[in-house]
Amino acid sequence: MRNSTRSGVDPFIVMDVMEAARKAEEAGRHIIHMEVGQPGTGAPKGATEALAKAMQDSPLGYTVALGMPALRQRIAQLYGEWYNVDLDPNRVVVTPGSSGAFLLAFTALFDSGDRVGIGAPGYPSYRQILKALGLVPVDLPTAPENRLQPVPADIAGLDLQGLMVASPANPTGTMLNHAAMGALIEAAQGQGASFISDEIYHGLEYEAKAVTALELTDECYVINSFSKYFSMTGWRVGWMVVPEDQVRVVERIAQNMFICTPHASQVAALAAMECEDELQANLDVYRQNRALMLEGLPKAGFANIAPPDGAFYVYADVSDLTDDSRAFAAEILDKAGVAVTPGLDFDPERGHGTLRFSYARSTSDIREGLDRLRIFMTERGNLG
Repeated sequence: MRNSTRSGVDPFIVMDVMEAARKAEEAGRHIIHMEVGQPGTGAPKGATEALAKAMQDSPLGYTVALGMPALRQRIAQLYGEWYNVDLDPNRVVVTPGSSGAFLLAFTALFDSGDRVGIGAPGYPSYRQILKALGLVPVDLPTAPENRLQPVPADIAGLDLQGLMVASPANPTGTMLNHAAMGALIEAAQGQGASFISDEIYHGLEYEAKAVTALELTDECYVINSFSKYFSMTGWRVGWMVVPEDQVRVVERIAQNMFICTPHASQVAALAAMECEDELQANLDVYRQNRALMLEGLPKAGFANIAPPDGAFYVYADVSDLTDDSRAFAAEILDKAGVAVTPGLDFDPERGHGTLRFSYARSTSDIREGLDRLRIFMTERGNLG
């Protein structure tokens, strides 16, 4: 059968790395996972307990397309608690993960052929979802002096219909402060481009609180998820905040694309928001792991790294070690038993010289992984 031109998206390389790691484990090897942005912990205990009770009490059928009213209300409350933003819960849309939110946002805002700016390095699925919808992703090569985040000069004269930013970012973990976020919003709106803020790593910050675009404007789409801070990757539940006049637009699309986000996941998500002690304990683990990475990676020969303000990643420039990050990652997996992600996933032009390291797993795994990397680099001749 023939395929559409829209189906010609690139693979998500980190998933290929995960499969190679799985095969190595199947063959009996112990692999340290630094490749995937997945918390080593599961959903909070209160979330699973709430779902178990709900499964006994009700059939968990369809919900309305915008999500359970109680969950939308609680998400709106979160913006008051975290950012002192008074948010109308009617502007909250519960989605099947952040991926569902990207589909809804891009479909609601853009027509075929529209150009949407995305920072490079950046989350690869932005690019592929845009392509699959017949849109044109426009990579914005970011600079180290700008913390690998876009700046207004990067979008000047590009005739964009949209701009998407992420803070904290994947793969770098770098963040935008109020001034930097505000400048990008102003620049996008100045050329009539819709502004989308990916905030799925909010809550995972270590020195300063992440800034939500909603502190600066209501004329934006904000996307978030229960996957990262709330440790619920496999539950596939996220949310969007949209301007008041966009709610019905998004609702009609969601009704037809998804009907609703899984009811069970919404029940668990609502309960997870009350599990602050457990969530902060997880954050303490990431904080400890981050400190280990910032000390251990340079000792292992990976010294040129972006400042990891948030999330649970370290993005390293390894262009002094290789011009083929995919082959280098395969070598590290084969010889050190550590799975890492080649930068080509995040930056098709410059990613051949970068690697992403995730520190989302247990502290013991991070310690062992750093030891393995140091030994590997010593045996490779890259360390004295």
